[in-house]
Amino acid sequence: MGAEVTSAEQDTYEGGLRRVARVVLLDPEDRILLLHGHEPDDPADDWWFTPGGGVEGDETREQAARRELLEETGISDVDLGPVLWRRRCSFPFAGRRWDQDEWYYLARTARTGTEAVGAGLTELERRSVAGARWWTCEELTRARETVYPTRLAELLRTLLDEGPPAGPVTLDTEIV
Repeated sequence: MGAEVTSAEQDTYEGGLRRVARVVLLDPEDRILLLHGHEPDDPADDWWFTPGGGVEGDETREQAARRELLEETGISDVDLGPVLWRRRCSFPFAGRRWDQDEWYYLARTARTGTEAVGAGLTELERRSVAGARWWTCEELTRARETVYPTRLAELLRTLLDEGPPAGPVTLDTEIV
C-alpha cells in the first residue's frame, strides 16, 4: 500500500502534503524498472512501484528524481525527460498516513540490469524494499501483483504507443 515512501524524508515526515518525484525508467527494450516493496513488519503485504521519493530541502523535483534513482537503483546514467503524470495519493505505511503529490518523470537508460539495489537506502527502505525487476508492458498487463499507480500498465501502453503527452496528465487521486 505505501509503495510511494522512499527517501530520507520518511524519517522526518510529520504529515501534510509531501512533494514526491518518481521515475518511469525505461530500458532499450521499453521495459520499465519497478521496485518491490512491502510493509516493514509484514512482507506478505507487498506491491511494485516506480523508483522515487520525497523532495529534500530546496532541491527541485528533477534533482530529487535523479537522486532517488541513484540511491534506490545505483543507476545515474539516464536521459531524464518530461513529467508524464501527476497524482495525489494517500495511504497507510509503517504506522502512519502519507499524503503525497507525485510527479512522474520519463527517463531512459542504456542499462538492462540494476546495480546494487539498496546501496543508498534509508533504514526504513532496507526493511521494506525487497528488490527490483524490469517489466514489459505485457507482463504488467497480466500481473496479479499490486502495482502503483494502479493504472500503470495502461499508462505505459499509451506512452509506448503515442509517446510522451504534450503536458503532464493528472491521474485520479488514489486513497488506500
